[in-house]
Amino acid sequence: MDGFGQKFDNFWKIFIEYNGYKKVLEGLQNTALIAISGLIIGIIIGTLIATVRVIPKYKVLPKILNGICSFYVWLFRGTPMVVQLLIFYYVVLPLTDTNMTGVQVACIVFGLNSGAYISEIMRSGIQSVDHGQMEGGRSVGLSFSTTMLKIVIPQAVKNILPTLGNEFISLIKETSVVSFVGATDLYVAFNNIGTNNYEFMVPYLVMALIYLVIVIIISILIKLMERRLKKSDRRN
Repeated sequence: MDGFGQKFDNFWKIFIEYNGYKKVLEGLQNTALIAISGLIIGIIIGTLIATVRVIPKYKVLPKILNGICSFYVWLFRGTPMVVQLLIFYYVVLPLTDTNMTGVQVACIVFGLNSGAYISEIMRSGIQSVDHGQMEGGRSVGLSFSTTMLKIVIPQAVKNILPTLGNEFISLIKETSVVSFVGATDLYVAFNNIGTNNYEFMVPYLVMALIYLVIVIIISILIKLMERRLKKSDRRN
């Protein structure tokens, strides 16, 4: 215990006296920004792809769009997140002569990656909605896109809310790889603290504890949202 106490004292000294907490706050902010941005971008892309993939394929254009979407999903689900980050940062940006920070790159790549997974989640959610909902919307003169946007997708989101929550939790945990493109996240912050005195035990334990607290908070919020949605369904 004395050894652990000494390690904790060393960690606390760097964390407080040498302003290590500022780096942790920066890492926490970047972690939240990347995960939230990735989820929002992923929901937008995933909804568009899922809509394309459930459109009847009677004409040539829907078939072409479906092929493009299928390739997109295959590409981003078939390669690791860290590989996508490295290719985007070290290949795509130099070829396009674009300047972006590591955090900006991470937000985009996480969104593109999440879009591939959410598209499959959203597609299953759309297919779980009674087909009569689409027929009802079309029968009163609504277009396919309007019926999908205002009637089908809102019901689909209710059905897949827990799965979207799990996707958000996955994004939070996967932000630990953004250090490969020079972005500061929780891992980088605590790794720097450990590097200052070559004591990594306490920093890594505290980092794990923070991740666990974040996941618990997200899980609680998701359950609260589910309860509110169930209450609104009963009132309707």
